[in-house]
Amino acid sequence: MKTKATLLLLALAGTFSLANAQAITGDVKAGEKKNAMCIGCHGIPGYRSSFPQVHNVPMISGQNAKYIAAALEGYRKGERKHPSMRGVAGSLTDQDIADLSAFYESHGKVVNAPAVPAQADLPAAIKDKLAACTACHGVNFNNTTDPANPRLAGQHADYLAVALKAYQTGGSSVVGRGNATMVAMAKPLTDAEIKQIAAFLGGLPGELKTIPQSKFR
Repeated sequence: MKTKATLLLLALAGTFSLANAQAITGDVKAGEKKNAMCIGCHGIPGYRSSFPQVHNVPMISGQNAKYIAAALEGYRKGERKHPSMRGVAGSLTDQDIADLSAFYESHGKVVNAPAVPAQADLPAAIKDKLAACTACHGVNFNNTTDPANPRLAGQHADYLAVALKAYQTGGSSVVGRGNATMVAMAKPLTDAEIKQIAAFLGGLPGELKTIPQSKFR
């Protein structure tokens, strides 16, 4: 009886913890005060990372909050492998992640801005490769079908290429991404196709941006 009672209490505690985690709401103002570790890379226009190769760091102002939170959680758990981001994410609480995600989604957003137009037919050379991507990332790659998916339109092409290569990389302790859907999508792509896809997506109009931010508040 004691064992059953203990298991029941643990199960209830787990349910309670999950409910608390789901109930966390991000605070934009709090996120603005917590982003000191972010602005050294993501708050400098033109800043480039040298790992795993030289590339522009991604624009995250205007990105979906739910996606940012999922990405940070992925780095924190090690599902996304990147030493610097693992270190940053590992220092964050669930509330920190929610606050930072809320801040960056709203950062630079223009009230009543015109909608980004849907794109015409995809270039024939990459139409088949990208057609399946619209199911998650949206027909214009800006208005995603689920906010847990990232906006891709206008993102730095070299970063997108590095991200796709990361989904192809396995067995490394310092680089790679483990999302099963993206791994399956990226695995058959050649380097030339990755470069072409990244260039197309990077050239689309979108709402992502890098906004200069002062380290001194």
